[in-house]
Amino acid sequence: METVRIFHLKNLSRKTYSLAREGQVESGRVWTFCRDTHKKARDSGEKWPKRDALQKLTKGKFSLHSQSVQMVCHAFLANVDTACKLKKINPRARLPYKDKYFYPLLWPKQAVKWEHGALTLPMGRGRESLRLKVDLESIDFGACKLIWDGNYQLHVTIDTPTPKQEPAPPLCATVDLGQIHLAAVTTETGKSLVVSGRGIRTLKRQRTKAVGKIAKKQIRCAKGSRRWKKLQRAKKKTNSRAKKRVRDLRHKATTQVIDFCRQEKVTHLYVGNPEGVQRKNSGRYHNQRMSQWEFGKDISYLEHKSEKMGIVCSNGSERGTSSHCPQCDLRKKIKGRLWECPQCGLKLHRDVVGSVNMFPLGFGIKVEIPNHITYLRPGELRLFRCSSSLGTGQSSFAKPSKSSRQESCVVQATGPFRGSLQEAHPL
Repeated sequence: METVRIFHLKNLSRKTYSLAREGQVESGRVWTFCRDTHKKARDSGEKWPKRDALQKLTKGKFSLHSQSVQMVCHAFLANVDTACKLKKINPRARLPYKDKYFYPLLWPKQAVKWEHGALTLPMGRGRESLRLKVDLESIDFGACKLIWDGNYQLHVTIDTPTPKQEPAPPLCATVDLGQIHLAAVTTETGKSLVVSGRGIRTLKRQRTKAVGKIAKKQIRCAKGSRRWKKLQRAKKKTNSRAKKRVRDLRHKATTQVIDFCRQEKVTHLYVGNPEGVQRKNSGRYHNQRMSQWEFGKDISYLEHKSEKMGIVCSNGSERGTSSHCPQCDLRKKIKGRLWECPQCGLKLHRDVVGSVNMFPLGFGIKVEIPNHITYLRPGELRLFRCSSSLGTGQSSFAKPSKSSRQESCVVQATGPFRGSLQEAHPL
């Protein structure tokens, strides 16, 4: 099993910075050359070049390590394969067509070396290698990638052993993804977990407002002026910081989902894909919130972490799961966070209702209403004032409460498929 460790490379020397930048420009030239070669073959009706052909055509033509050039060729061909699969679903999908002025630097495992507390990344024959001080002692690392995301980041692939799972009877669980609540998980054993996503929404809203204020000030400046550049740096800093914090909360939230599944000894996990919900036109303001919903990353994180824990994960449609009662199949329009059925009297969290209704879609079975729901938050949220986005550094902390760590609510069943909330709880 492979995982990726990210090292943020701050305070690089000018020499190292220029070496990395020149390497990214050269890597972009390799990508553009592969794109041109592939496009020429497509236009002329010739056979598309494969890996060996591209590697021969790029050999000795670029100022990069030979294996780094090969890795870019492999990445380009993987992009082509993905585009071909997407064209079967959406005919409007396009094969790679854009120029790449910069592209990440890639190195396979056999090309990198770690010694004396530094990682040596070769840049090619006759050129100085990159030496980065990172802590990789006693770690079995593999391929490396150097990218730019506000600042330089080194992504290192690390081999981690997959834990051996003892043979157990199959136990299924479903996950309903959302914005207000990032995930609602329900198992066959009658237990549910709801992980809040309000912190992520707060960070995204804060970022949008801060960037909007900076943009208003930039309009009054001449483009390229000293003031305009200062505001541009502040905008990039705000976006970069928000992106890192959102990624941190998303990792913590998906880890809580997988830990819950492991605790309940789940062997098969089904994740609903809410693509249709995001495409629905719901007005200007809600469309902005939906466009910022990164449910694809949630699915990717859940698949990766479930594979690491030996859980079989799959995803598919969730259409109609939140609009009908899991007990009497009554369909109605949802209002609020609590599902109330006027026909059978069921009262349940709407996201838990969606996850319960996914069992027939994912596994072809029907389960009883959960009798225990646990509410979690991914972590304490550090809130920055708007002035901090302009570099003042002022911040405030959300006061943690007992409910910020774990909240639980018990649903008592009054029949085979009937239940009601027995205590008040913020849904």
